[in-house]
Order: sequence, then structure tokens, then C-alpha cells
Amino acid sequence: MPIVRYTNAAPPGAPSQEPVEIEVPVGTSLLDASKSAHVSHGSACGGVCACSTCHVYVTRGANLLSESEDDELDILDKAFDVRSTSRLGCQAKIERDGLVVIEISRESRDAYYNEHPDERRALEAAKREK
Repeated sequence: MPIVRYTNAAPPGAPSQEPVEIEVPVGTSLLDASKSAHVSHGSACGGVCACSTCHVYVTRGANLLSESEDDELDILDKAFDVRSTSRLGCQAKIERDGLVVIEISRESRDAYYNEHPDERRALEAAKREK
């Protein structure tokens, strides 16, 4: 089974955390893998390639993913801090076994906490307690 490793699964501003890994079936999108792993990965449009809030950087295993299509590239043009390794988590599907290592973009992590205000408030409360 393919493995997806998140190098920055800790909430923004939280102390460093070990990477999170999850095994997923071939055909799973990176966004669906994130949901299964319970990591902070934004998806304001619900994963239908209509926004860029699921923007990630694939640092290893890009060859295991589906090719980028025109719709994805058009949406990535609107994203922040686009790099040569950028993908939309909703569009990048795992096609083969192996290890895919991703970093969730700051844009996506911020979007996640905007979409989940209860988690954002809990994170802010934990920061104040320190």
C-alpha cells in the first residue's frame, strides 16, 4: 500500500512534532489521505478543484502521483508561494505503491483553521496557556 508522510502535521505555532504517516489505497487523493490521517489540510471548496486551499508541496514521490491537468494548473496560478513541487491535494491521486512525502502549505493550514473555528480556538487557548 502507498504511504503518505506529512512533514508538518503539527498545528502552526505548535512545538515541532514527528512526521505523521498513513497507509492508503492506490487511487486515494492527497486530500483524502489527509482527512484519514486527521491532519490540518484546508479544503474550502470541498475538494472539487475550485480553490487553492488544499495546496501542498510534494517533496518525494511525485512520480507516484497522477499528472497535473490543466484545471489544477489554472487553480495553482491563484495560490500563494507556488513552487515546482506544488500540487492541489484534491487533484493529486496516488497511482502506485511507494512513499509520498508532502508538506502542507501555510495557505492550506491557515484555511483549515478558518474552516474549523473550534479547533482554531483550542489552538489559540493552548498557546495562551504556555
